[in-house]
Amino acid sequence: MNEPGTNIMEKYDHPGARLRNAISGGEIIPFIGIYDSFSAGIAGRHFQGLFVSGFSFAASYYGLPDVGFIAWTDMLAFVQRLRAILPDHHILVDIDDGYCDTEVACHVVRQLSQIGASAVVLEDQKRPRRCGHLDGKQLMDLDGYLDKLHKVLACSGEMLVVARTDATDEAEAVRRAEAFAVVGADAVLVEAVGTLSLLSEVKRRVGLPLVFNQIAGGKSPPATLSELKTAGVSLVNYSTPCLFAAQSSIESAMQELLASDGLLPKSGAKHVGVAECNKMLHENLAGISVQGLKGN
Repeated sequence: MNEPGTNIMEKYDHPGARLRNAISGGEIIPFIGIYDSFSAGIAGRHFQGLFVSGFSFAASYYGLPDVGFIAWTDMLAFVQRLRAILPDHHILVDIDDGYCDTEVACHVVRQLSQIGASAVVLEDQKRPRRCGHLDGKQLMDLDGYLDKLHKVLACSGEMLVVARTDATDEAEAVRRAEAFAVVGADAVLVEAVGTLSLLSEVKRRVGLPLVFNQIAGGKSPPATLSELKTAGVSLVNYSTPCLFAAQSSIESAMQELLASDGLLPKSGAKHVGVAECNKMLHENLAGISVQGLKGN
């Protein structure tokens, strides 16, 4: 049994260390944006990397746009539940600007490292913030952001810290990426890039692992994993596929139910029934059991 106060992550390989090893292997790693534990269980059947998307979490947990409503306590509780059902996946967490204050950012990062998050993304947007692929973003003063980044890195332990810039001017984006590297960021994300050539330039300048954010209808060009690997990308965030798929599927299901005079469809290849859903939920329960055994 664990002694009181023992951090399980100190007794086993930290998920951050596992992610570092995966990156050093040279393969590009896709991260699927999930919006709750249920969508994470489904995505986790197909992909080893999961992204706790701020856009998706704000939509799912609050029913609100991604403009700064997320409370750090809610995010910590969610990641803890996620790690319980998926003990072996890479989990990348969007923490926006660290929830305003630097001390809060450091506290959240320490807690996420203890919970077992693999990495966090810390952005340089100034509040009021907005989705990185929308217009009207404002940037923090670079020195102020670098000070926060430096302090977050100092308390992140084995967990990776991805430094994200929302600069829309390419020259400014490169300048900031270079500054992030000097401070010691583990990886760099230039949000909403207009061309893949910018990624190659950033990679040449900073030499760090690059993260690329894909979002349907966003400003970045659609690209295959092969194309992104050639451009120097190590991690690819697919921010919202689960959320958007859920919106589309729920709309369709409601329309079908209305059109059929309330008759539910038969379960099969197209429609999930109670057996299929219950099977997946029991797989999640098995993940919790495995995590419990690791703690003994």
